[in-house]
Amino acid sequence: MFGTVEHDEIRRAYRKMDLWYPDRWIKDPKLALEAKKRFQRVQEAYSVLSNKGKRRIYDAGLFGLIGEDDDELQGFVDFMQEMASTMQKVRPKDEKGMLEDLQGLLMVMMADNEGMGKSGLSWNSSPCPTKRTRIL
Repeated sequence: MFGTVEHDEIRRAYRKMDLWYPDRWIKDPKLALEAKKRFQRVQEAYSVLSNKGKRRIYDAGLFGLIGEDDDELQGFVDFMQEMASTMQKVRPKDEKGMLEDLQGLLMVMMADNEGMGKSGLSWNSSPCPTKRTRIL
């Protein structure tokens, strides 16, 4: 199912979910609050599925692993596209395996990153915990 739904189908499904538009339920405050929550989820899903870059990340199972900031997301999309392009040059025939390999590599990188955070190291920390003075 991943990656097989066409843009027109996504748009039609989004229009059907328009029934949850919060202004339609203004007379009933409880339903209006529920409608607002549902409509926000529908908008978020549509923004992911209608954007090719975001959708590739979602289809690879990586979307929830990155931040919600658009700049951060665009940087990640660019990185993923460059990685996929490089991997495709190396192994152009096996696209499914390529995505699985890329996902595996990213999972290892993220696990390593989490391990660094637990040990007290961070990207901003100095590689050497003690300050050295240079003697001339």
